[in-house]
Amino acid sequence: MRKGFLTFAAVGLLAAGGLTACGDDSGSDAGGSTEKKPKIGVILPDSKSSARWEGADRKFLTEAFQAAGVDFDIQNAQGDKTAFQTIADQMITNGVTALMIVNLDSGTGKAVLDKAKSQGVATIDYDRLTLGGSATYYVSFDNEVVGKLQGEGLSKCLTDKGAKNPVVAYLNGSPTDNNATLFKNGYDSVLKPKFDSKEYTKGPDQNVPEWDNAQAATIFEQMLTQQRGKIDGVLAANDGLGNAAISVLKKNKLNGKVPVTGQDATPQGLQNILSGDQCMTVYKAIKEEAKAASDLAIAVAKGEKKETGQTVKDPEGGRDVPSVLLTPKLIFKENVKDVIADGFVTKDEVCAGAYAKLCADAGIS
Repeated sequence: MRKGFLTFAAVGLLAAGGLTACGDDSGSDAGGSTEKKPKIGVILPDSKSSARWEGADRKFLTEAFQAAGVDFDIQNAQGDKTAFQTIADQMITNGVTALMIVNLDSGTGKAVLDKAKSQGVATIDYDRLTLGGSATYYVSFDNEVVGKLQGEGLSKCLTDKGAKNPVVAYLNGSPTDNNATLFKNGYDSVLKPKFDSKEYTKGPDQNVPEWDNAQAATIFEQMLTQQRGKIDGVLAANDGLGNAAISVLKKNKLNGKVPVTGQDATPQGLQNILSGDQCMTVYKAIKEEAKAASDLAIAVAKGEKKETGQTVKDPEGGRDVPSVLLTPKLIFKENVKDVIADGFVTKDEVCAGAYAKLCADAGIS
C-alpha cells in the first residue's frame, strides 16, 4: 500500500515541527502563490457519521491555525456533495492558498482537487485519500492497521467469552470511502484465516451507505432476523455503527453477550465499552493528525514545499502521494482512561450520570 517504513518517529517529527522545508515553490502545483496572503480552507464531510469532525477536528485545526496567526475558513458539507463543491468554489474565489478536504466520495473530491490545482491552490487530502485525485499531500492514520486492530480486538473478545465457532457479522463503512476499504482489508487479514479454517463462521457482510447510523441499525436488524438471532460477534467499522448494532442487540436482550467493535473513541463508544456493550474501539489521536495536517497546510499556504518521508500509492491514479501516516491504538475497558488522560475526550463527557461509577471502577479519576 505504501512506500517507506512507518514508525512512531513520524508523529514525533511532526509534533516537533520537523517536516523538512524544501524552499518556496510558488511556481509549482505544490504550493500556493506567495503573492497572495496565506489563507487556508478546510471542508469537513458531515456531523452525523462520527462525532469527531465537529467535536475534535474542527477544534484542533482551529487552535492550530489561530496559534499560527493564519487566516482560515472551516466549513462542513453535512454530507451534501453539491454543497461540498459549492463551498470549495467559494473558498477558491475568496482566495485560499491551501485547501484541505475530507472527501464525501472520490468523484466529488477529485473534481474539487483538480479545480483547486488549476487555480494554483495547494491541496491536502485529510483523513481520506481521494482515489484518482491530485492532492499535494495526504495526512491520515495507517488505516489498514486500524482494521487489523479491530479484527484482533474482536478475536480477543470472542476468546474471552469462550465463543465456539462464532458467527461474525460485518457492518462495513461507506462503499464510497476508501478508508472503509482499507479498514476491511485490515480486519479481513485477521478474520478471514479464521473463517477459512472453520474456527469462525462468516455471517452477513454489508456496507453502510454514507456511514449512516440509522441505516446501520436497519441493516443490522435485518441481519439478526436473517440469522434467527445467531450472531456471536459484530465487526462494526466505527463507534457510530457499533452503537447502531448495540441498539438492536438491546431490543433483543443480547447486548453485552455479543461483542461489538468500534473506532474513533467517541464518548458514546467509550461509555458502551465501560458498560460492557462494546468490546473495544480504536483510538486515533486526532489532535496529532490535525497538528500534522495544519503544519503542512500552513507551510503550503505560504508557498513552501515539504518532504514527508512517506508515500501512499493511489491505486486508481497510480500516483505515489506524499503522506504522513500516524499510528492508532487499541482500546479496551482497562485503558479507556488513556483516551481521557490524552485530552481527546473529557471525564465529564464520558463519566456523567450512571457512568460515574463505571468510570471509577475502571480507574478513571
